[in-house]
Amino acid sequence: MSYVRRGPWTCGFLVVLLVAHVWFTVSPAADTAIAWLSTNLDNLARHPVGSLLGSALVTDGSLVDPGLLITLWLGIGLALWWIEAHRGARRAATVFLAGHVGATLLTAVVLLVAIRAGTYPDDARSAVDVGVSYGAEAALAAATVALPRWARAPWVLFVLGWPIADADWYGLLPDFTTVGHLIAAAIGFALAATLLRTPRSTS
Repeated sequence: MSYVRRGPWTCGFLVVLLVAHVWFTVSPAADTAIAWLSTNLDNLARHPVGSLLGSALVTDGSLVDPGLLITLWLGIGLALWWIEAHRGARRAATVFLAGHVGATLLTAVVLLVAIRAGTYPDDARSAVDVGVSYGAEAALAAATVALPRWARAPWVLFVLGWPIADADWYGLLPDFTTVGHLIAAAIGFALAATLLRTPRSTS
């Protein structure tokens, strides 16, 4: 099958995510596992590597929820797959990890500052925050290079707009997950202009 042959890393990742989704759906230990894997401030201070890596395996909610339709199927299944097929698995993995890890850590800084300033409530430091959405958002942004010029501006508006559409606001600051998605998008756009400018055959 051409899809699998051209993007084996992405396809393997999707299989892992779907298997993990089944486990998190049926396991009585799922809530405990998700609480441990969450990349909140408390967990990042206690076990940063475990939460950063493990949280990228969680797809929270129904597979047909609008958020997962965008992040899992469009972000991973299409955008990340295109990056692997046209720019190589190494650069696809770089985009995902830069978005997932980079946005998580930068959002943690924003979260810490906002809590200390009183903008976010103190319980935000232990809020559950898991999933592939930051990495997927970076892939959506990075896939701008796949589009014709006329389609890029609408795509940028979509990539930035969908997280903002459901944001909760604390004054002028959106909730920290929206901040994370916007940071991940910025990382993806930066990688589109640098790492992904040249096709796979020249890497």
